[in-house]
Amino acid sequence: MDIVGALGRDPPERDSLPRWVAPLPEALEDIAYRYAWVVVAINLLGTAFGFWYYRFQFRALPPEVWVFVPDSPAATLLIACALAAWALGRSSDTLAALAFFGNVKLGLWTPYALVVFAPRFVETAGPALYAFLFVSHLAMVLQAFVLHRMTDFPLKAVAVATAWYTLDLLMDYFVPVAGEVTHTALPYADSEPWFTTTVLQVAAAGAVALTVVPVYWTLATRVSKCRRRSRSGA
Repeated sequence: MDIVGALGRDPPERDSLPRWVAPLPEALEDIAYRYAWVVVAINLLGTAFGFWYYRFQFRALPPEVWVFVPDSPAATLLIACALAAWALGRSSDTLAALAFFGNVKLGLWTPYALVVFAPRFVETAGPALYAFLFVSHLAMVLQAFVLHRMTDFPLKAVAVATAWYTLDLLMDYFVPVAGEVTHTALPYADSEPWFTTTVLQVAAAGAVALTVVPVYWTLATRVSKCRRRSRSGA
């Protein structure tokens, strides 16, 4: 078995999409697919680190809400599963949509929170971990943009991903079903004033806005693919 066969597969065909929908160079996308199992392994390592990072929050919250706690580790687990399913010849549109939503939303929200609340984050995490969290989460956004090669983001899959991340948003910031809301721990009290609002509201505002972004991007990708295929068939 050659190295591509052992570590991934030849990449799926790439549709000619606008750069703002598919911003990564084709060669970089190809590497992600040819070495899919390496990317899977890296994401699983990130998932394990993320669960370790959230260990104190798990202890502070009842088990029935744990599924809403580890947002970033769940996103890296989803993209690992999506790529593994593709590598095994069992691609899942729903997994791909969930992975795209999670990696875009959390990959952008975490740097947002790290910048907005930078003084205390740097103090509590230390410069090295702060830099690692910032860069690794931006990498999550980049890897999300390889997924258009394996899916057209059908409306049912986008609906499932939208529903899940809307529910997760409600549990994280607005609906304390059991105990407290489940958002990622911040280095300030939720109710602490922050400019004209509070720390919780600043974090929630970013999360709400960044839940909308992947909805738009997945639907824009689908529309771009449909238009291209319509022109090709004309």
